[in-house]
Amino acid sequence: MFQSINPFTGKVINEFSQNSEKEIHRIIEKADDAFRGWKLLSIEERAGFFFNLSQKLKEKKTELARLITLEMGKPINESVAEIEKCAWLCDYYAEHVEEMLETQGAISDATVSYVRFDPIGVVYAIMPWNFPFWQVLRFAVPTIMAGNTVVLKHAPNVFGCAVAIEHLFREAEFPEAVLSNLIISVEQSEKVVAHPYIQGVTLTGSQRAGRVVASQAGRYLKKSVMELGGSDPYIVLQDAELNNACKTGMCSRMLNAGQVCISAKRFIVEEIVFDDFVAEQKSLLENMKLGDPMLEETEMGPMARRDLLEQIEKQVSKSVKMGAKLITGGKRVDEIFYDPTLLTGVKKGMPVYDEETFGPVSVVIPAKNADDAVRIANDTPFGLGASIWTKDVELAEKMAAQIDAGAVFINGMTKSDPRLPFGGTKQSGYGRELSHFGIKEFVNIKTVWIK
Repeated sequence: MFQSINPFTGKVINEFSQNSEKEIHRIIEKADDAFRGWKLLSIEERAGFFFNLSQKLKEKKTELARLITLEMGKPINESVAEIEKCAWLCDYYAEHVEEMLETQGAISDATVSYVRFDPIGVVYAIMPWNFPFWQVLRFAVPTIMAGNTVVLKHAPNVFGCAVAIEHLFREAEFPEAVLSNLIISVEQSEKVVAHPYIQGVTLTGSQRAGRVVASQAGRYLKKSVMELGGSDPYIVLQDAELNNACKTGMCSRMLNAGQVCISAKRFIVEEIVFDDFVAEQKSLLENMKLGDPMLEETEMGPMARRDLLEQIEKQVSKSVKMGAKLITGGKRVDEIFYDPTLLTGVKKGMPVYDEETFGPVSVVIPAKNADDAVRIANDTPFGLGASIWTKDVELAEKMAAQIDAGAVFINGMTKSDPRLPFGGTKQSGYGRELSHFGIKEFVNIKTVWIK
């Protein structure tokens, strides 16, 4: 039995019974049966279902946002924005899928040759709790639009959101089992990966989880996509609009109580403006309003789980003992919040430098110049996103080419967008979601040759 617990009140919201092995097989078998019919529908027919899904998301926006906030503590305004983004995602793919999957001609020794994009079958998705609707639909919408079906293992603390997503697909009148939930433990997951009807595996989660699931996918020869953690650099050069760069950086770092894989985590600031940036960041963090995430005026809610609070606390405490300077924060508030925290004097070897910090902790590191900033940015095993702030866009583009990341945003906050590919390099994973690149991850890229 799994429990869904409100992180703000500590009260149990709901309980969910774990699926047996027999139930798991039945759910996967139904998903495979659904695939046989779903793949035969035209792209226009599939798109119609996603327009329906978008409409349902818009109609139930308030209800679904409340569920997100109840289960994982995100401020209600951020939860509403998450549902709105999911609706946009559905509309975007419904409008553009035909061009994305259009057959592509190829020149060869044949009379005619071309490449077509066919669905592969049932894809298994292991998803995290921090964006419980967006992370699921970011993968599922293009994958299902391509003609596949999906079985979902969501994070146990947001199983209520998982159930709501499955219900949304039913309310949008999708054929049964196009998307189905598995209420299972981590220990049961490998049996799903190994199941003969499963043709692909995707995971959004930690580096540790990625290693395990990627090795399982390799063992059973299943195509996989891994969207893992990040320690994103946020570079501010001396000619940047400092106030804008600082405010945007604070919003990026503190979004969802810092529990975001692509948030700014290492602020790399040119020395000449370093002190000004730190002072402004300190002021912004100390004025953040923590509180009940159901209230619209709340800017930051509680950490989603107690173990996450303990982890960020350990990373900061150990780094301070090793010489990092605590500028503000660094403590629990009411045993459920972690005070917005700012550290300087951070060096390689400290947890807040070497590891992903999944909580409201800003680290500011000085750089001598643009070249030094790029060196520091790349001094990490991660490579998810990066931001560069400067008025010299030509210089920023040269820096972007040198930074090891799946995305580099110049004078803007790193974010996911249905129109752009999303994913990382190095220890941040492999494969892409979103745009036309994402929809092709779980298709058979099939050559047809005619004489």
